[in-house]
Amino acid sequence: MDSPDSGSSMQDLDRRLKAAKQKHEPKRPAGDQPRDMSGVGVGLRIAVDLVAGVAAGVLIGFYLDRWLETKPWLLLLFTIIGFCAGLLNVYRTARQLEEKKSQADATAGPRDDTDQGGA
Repeated sequence: MDSPDSGSSMQDLDRRLKAAKQKHEPKRPAGDQPRDMSGVGVGLRIAVDLVAGVAAGVLIGFYLDRWLETKPWLLLLFTIIGFCAGLLNVYRTARQLEEKKSQADATAGPRDDTDQGGA
C-alpha cells in the first residue's frame, strides 16, 4: 500500500523532472516564433492556394449547373472566379512574405556590402 510520504516523494520527483527539463531545453523568448518559412513551405502554400481556389470554383459551378440545368456556363464562370480567388491568395501570401522580409531587414540594421579589397 501507499506510505504517507509517497505523495511528497512524487512531488519531489515531479520537481526534479521539471528542473531537468528546464536545464536541457534551449532558452527562447516567450513570444519567439519561427520567422521564416522554408522555400518548400512557401511553394507548397502557393500551390495549395491555387488548386483550392480552382477546385472550389469547379465544385460550386458543377453543382449549380446540375441544380439550375445551365450546363456548362456556371461551371466555366465559377472556374474563372476560383482561379482569380487563387491568384488573389497567392498575391496576399507574396505580400506577407515581402513585409516579413522588409521587417527583418529593418531590425537587422544596414549592411555594408561594398567591396573593401579593391581591384
